Amino acid sequence: MCHRILIVDDDISITDYLKLELEECCPELEVICENEGYLALNRIMTENIDLLLTDIAMPDMDGYELYSRAKEFNEDLPIIMMTGFGYDPDHIVVKSRKAGLQDVVFKPFDINKLTKKIKKRILGA
Repeated sequence: MCHRILIVDDDISITDYLKLELEECCPELEVICENEGYLALNRIMTENIDLLLTDIAMPDMDGYELYSRAKEFNEDLPIIMMTGFGYDPDHIVVKSRKAGLQDVVFKPFDINKLTKKIKKRILGA
């Protein structure tokens, strides 16, 4: 069974890297990438997405807004946030955690740890 995950980051090199790595190590994943929050939200609302992996800092929509809107549309959608910041000046992670976010990953990624988090959220493994 194929699971569709949506990766959202305004840095194309990150989405390209994650798509390549995740599809190589997890053939059961179909990885879809967007580089704008509004395009990602449109996919969430029109396609079957099994997990959202989103950056917290994007120019058009921050990770909290995408998290909130995605949860309004599908409250059961598993979401993992990623950040390259040790400090979260806009408190996006804090606000998201208060709203129910369970997982945050930090750049640069340990792809094995990320894969485990994704499988845990999708498969409960």
